[in-house]
Parts: sequence; C-alpha cells; structure tokens
Amino acid sequence: MSENKEKETAPAQAAEAQAPAAAAAPEKRKKGGRYVPSGIAFVQATFNNTKVTFTDLHGNVLCWSTGGKNGFKGSRKSTAYAAQVVAADAAKKAEALGMKEVEVRINGPGAGRESAVRGIASTGMEVNAIKDITPVPHNGCRPPKRRRV
Repeated sequence: MSENKEKETAPAQAAEAQAPAAAAAPEKRKKGGRYVPSGIAFVQATFNNTKVTFTDLHGNVLCWSTGGKNGFKGSRKSTAYAAQVVAADAAKKAEALGMKEVEVRINGPGAGRESAVRGIASTGMEVNAIKDITPVPHNGCRPPKRRRV
C-alpha cells in the first residue's frame, strides 16, 4: 500500500519540479535585423473602416494599422481623415524597417481610398505604382437591393 502512495506522489513532485522551468522558458523575442527597402502597401477601404497593411515583395506582412487602432470609433473610422492618419501610422512603422519605396494596391469602395495614398506619400515614402484591385463581378451573383436612406 505504501508503494502505491509513493508512485502516486512521484509524478506530482516531478510536475512541480518542471513547472518553474516551463514558466521561465518562453521569452519574448524582438523582430530585429529586418531590412526591407521596397514593398507593397495594401489599402482596404470599406464603408466602415480603413485598413493599411505593408508587406515585402513576397507578401509577408511587416506592419499594419486600422482606424480603431488609431483611436477612431464608430462612423469616424470610415472618414478620409482617419484613412490618412492610418496610412501615415503604418508607413512610419514600415520606414523603421528601412522601406523607402512602395507599390500601393487599393481594395474597396470606401471614402479613404485617395487620402490613404496621400498619407503614405506624406511620410516621404516614394510611391512607385497605384493599382486598384477591387473585385468586380463579370455578371456573377445578384447584388443586394439598393439602399434607401
């Protein structure tokens, strides 16, 4: 009987011994040493928000920003001014990684389309090309009914 009690307590003691080591193991690593001279800026301008994402030329995300992240709430997230602030914020983060020239790809029908490009250019980043990648149906699904305001 005493043997069984020893066997039961042994795994518990082993778990207690491993717990402090496991808690100390995960350390936060900083993303250092990245240098990306050119990349792609994706601007998603919806009716409710504007999102700006900077990627390298392979499509790996480097940094991003949105209206809510910059302190805009509710309907103010969808304004042109919010889009300009969001784009400038994301561009500053990308410049910290060494990005100097960027290709802008705009997606969506929102109010922040042009002002987001202006926000990127205002940080001193060179805009090489502007592409509109908004999906356009070739007579696919039936669209929703027209809004009555």
